[in-house]
Parts: sequence; C-alpha cells; structure tokens
Amino acid sequence: MTLCIDTNAYAEFKRGNEQIKDLLEAADEVIVPAIVLGELHAGFALSSRESVNLKELAVFLQTPGVTIAPVSESVAERYGALMRGLKTMGMPIPTNDVWIASIALETGARLLSFDTHFQRIPAMTYVPLDQS
Repeated sequence: MTLCIDTNAYAEFKRGNEQIKDLLEAADEVIVPAIVLGELHAGFALSSRESVNLKELAVFLQTPGVTIAPVSESVAERYGALMRGLKTMGMPIPTNDVWIASIALETGARLLSFDTHFQRIPAMTYVPLDQS
C-alpha cells in the first residue's frame, strides 16, 4: 500500500500517535508532497524547535520507502480540474489541500489525514484518522 501523508498526520506521527506509526510502518511507500514540506518548513520556522524539527524531518525523509512528490505538469492539470469541480459543487477546500489531493490522486496513494474535507473529492482514497 502506498500512503500520501498530510501535514497534520506527520505532526501527529512526531507526537507519537500509534495509529499513524502503525500505518506508516505497514506502507510499502510513503509519499510526502512538496506542499506538505512547505507547510512543515513554515511551521518549523515559527517554532522554537526549528533545528530539531529540521533534523527529525531529514531523518524521516531518508527512511527507505519515503519519497518527495513534486508538482508536475500532470499534477497541476489535476489541480485545475479539482478546483473547478469543487467550486462547481460549492464545496471548496483549502488550496494547499487541493494540491495535496492532486498528488495523492496522481500517484494512486491513499491519503493519510485528519482533515475530513478530503472526503468531498471524488475518487479520493482517504484514510480517516481518529481525533481522540
């Protein structure tokens, strides 16, 4: 199974969430969208633990089976179609999340996230996480 990790899932993984740890360990591949990296770097820059967070992220990204997914032309085309579809249905979601969803769909990965608005996206394979 291939998983695409959202920013909030990575943050909870780093907090020791066993559900996420188990899912990541069971995955054949973990995809980290470039957008998620941007969100993480923004959060780290505002944190008093920036250097520690950056080191931990580097270790995570070097884990076998973890890859960074860039925004390709086909991802950008999928993004445009998703934005149009969501707007037409009157169900917008945050812009960065449309990019993340586009990468998950493009790679065929299951999206690992706490954000339930991903359920609005047709064809999205979404792994809902417990908020408890």
